Amino acid sequence: MRTRFVPAAIPAVLCAALMTLAGNASAQLHDPATPLAVAAKVALRGEANSIAVREMRIVRKNDILVVQADMANMGRTDRTVFYRFKWLDNVGNQVGDGESWKQMSVLGLGQQTVKSVAPTSAAVDLRLEMNVEPR
Repeated sequence: MRTRFVPAAIPAVLCAALMTLAGNASAQLHDPATPLAVAAKVALRGEANSIAVREMRIVRKNDILVVQADMANMGRTDRTVFYRFKWLDNVGNQVGDGESWKQMSVLGLGQQTVKSVAPTSAAVDLRLEMNVEPR
C-alpha cells in the first residue's frame, strides 16, 4: 500500500519535534498572559504559578545591554519568585560568570519590575531564568 505525502502536516510535526528536542521549560509552557515574544526570552523552571512576564524592555546604552522586565501576579495569593538573567553572545554562549539567584515577592494581583545590566558589551541577547514557588 502506498502512503501519501501530506505537506500540510510537516509544520505540526516539526513543531512537536522541536518542542521535544528543546527540553527547555520556556519552550514547553508559558502563562497565556505572557506575550510570545517575551516568552522566547524566559526560561521557566517548573510551573508559572500565576506569574506572567507581561513586558520586557531591552535597550543598549553605551554599548551595554540593559533590561527591565515586568512580572505580574495574575492570582490573588502572594508568590515568591527566584530569578536571574543569563547573558548570551552572538552564538548563544554565556557571557560573564553568570548572576546569582535573586528572590522577590510579588503580591497578589500585583506587579514588580526587575532590572539588570549586561556584564560586557559582548552580550547581545539574554534569558530570564525564573522559578516560582507554589503556595
